Amino acid sequence: MKKKYKTKFPVARIKKIMQLDEDVGKVAQATPVLISKALELFMQSLIDQACQETRQRHAKRLTAAHLKKTIETVEQFDFLKDVVANVPDPSEQAGPSEEIKEEGTKSSRSRRTKKAPVKEEEEMEDD
Repeated sequence: MKKKYKTKFPVARIKKIMQLDEDVGKVAQATPVLISKALELFMQSLIDQACQETRQRHAKRLTAAHLKKTIETVEQFDFLKDVVANVPDPSEQAGPSEEIKEEGTKSSRSRRTKKAPVKEEEEMEDD
C-alpha cells in the first residue's frame, strides 16, 4: 500500500509547472513531493527570519518591508535580492497620513467630508 504524503503545496500543480519546461521529460512520482517539501521548508525558513525582523522592530504585522530587510541581510536569501529590489523601504513610505496618526489625531478616513448635492452646485453657477 502506498503512503500518502501531506504537503502544504499542491503536488499536481508542481508537476504541471515542471512539465512546462521542454527539457524536462518524465517526472518520477516522488519528485514533486520532494519539491513540495523543499518549498515548504524554504518558506518556513524565510518566514521565521522575517518574523525575527518584525519582532526586532516591535511591529505587530509582518510586511513586505520586513521580508525585504530579511532577504537583504541574510546571506541564505541573496538570490532573491533582485526580486525585492523594487519593494519600497518603509522610511521612504512615511507620508502625511502616517505623520497625522503619530500626532494623535484622527485618521484620514474620518476627515472625509460629504460632497454637496449636485443641485446646490448648479444653483451657485446660475448666480
